[in-house]
Amino acid sequence: MSSKKVEKIQSALVSWKVDGIIITNVINCRWVSGFTGSNCTLVITANEALLGTDFRYWEQAANQAPDFELIKMGKTDDLAKTIDLVEAAKVKRLGFEANHMTVSTYSSLKRQSDDVGYTKLIPLNSKLEQMRYVKSADELEKIKASARITDLVMGRVNDIVKPGMTEKAVAWELEKQIRENGADGTAFNIIVAAGLNGSMAHHRPSDYQLKEGDTIIVDMGALLDGWHSDLTRTFFLGNAPDDKFSAVYDLVHMAQKNALKHIKAGMLGTEIDYLAREVIEDAGHGEKFGHSLGHGVGLNIHEGPSFSTSFNKEIPAGAVMSVEPGVYLPDWGGVRIEDLVVVTEDGFEYLSHCPKNPIINI
Repeated sequence: MSSKKVEKIQSALVSWKVDGIIITNVINCRWVSGFTGSNCTLVITANEALLGTDFRYWEQAANQAPDFELIKMGKTDDLAKTIDLVEAAKVKRLGFEANHMTVSTYSSLKRQSDDVGYTKLIPLNSKLEQMRYVKSADELEKIKASARITDLVMGRVNDIVKPGMTEKAVAWELEKQIRENGADGTAFNIIVAAGLNGSMAHHRPSDYQLKEGDTIIVDMGALLDGWHSDLTRTFFLGNAPDDKFSAVYDLVHMAQKNALKHIKAGMLGTEIDYLAREVIEDAGHGEKFGHSLGHGVGLNIHEGPSFSTSFNKEIPAGAVMSVEPGVYLPDWGGVRIEDLVVVTEDGFEYLSHCPKNPIINI
């Protein structure tokens, strides 16, 4: 797989108007090379693929990235290893990840390139991230495996949650079960937001004790072999939800269904976002849905593309996306419903299969 990605980057160098690219972001390094170490810099030219790392990872890099020439370096800072690789590559126009490289590293690299006189630095913004939009069949299977764990654990919330438990206790129990079911860890810090805390979209679990009548947002994902999943369900703690919970929950669910009904490749991210947003706006809660409808999921929990008011670009087939409308009311709580899908030419495929059973009987 890494050789195909190298070839894809080499084919793009001409259109990027560079002779090579230096890759310093650890996630992009992993995506391109397969190397999972924390110290990695790549230089790819039309004829070379170089990987630099320190002694801790030489054997690992050789095993994980056999398509790359290994440049053995000391355990030095990013600047030193970057300069060494650039000197090894000897390219005239070197693209760099302008959205990742620090000003300090750039400044020093610029001085070095000026000294040798043959390298001009060309900023490339998010070129590799855009390549990562479309998941390969192998990548998609890894995300599906992560999503299966999340589905399984989320499906147990109705049995796990009891009155008197704290948000922290619920989050810890869910994290344990995610790990016990094969994940390397959680994709992000699990969100458990009960009662009034549900009005904060990214509330961190607290010592708040759950009580009958609470609305509870649970947002979690599994991390498996570097790949993430993301899933949110909203629950009512009690046998008979009140009218307000039912109204807000049904509104959010309807907004999600309206977006999913129309999603397909080639639509603009803004268009898909609006399909859900207009339902919530028509109900008078437009200002209470303050985040985007969804984001890409892969080696990062949040990556491109996005269903948002600002992503005025086409969504490609093969993009793995969250679809997560929400309504957040400060004097009451909140509701968010999120599923993971992969966009196809004529629609989408669910990657999330956990039922939506909001009632937690007590």
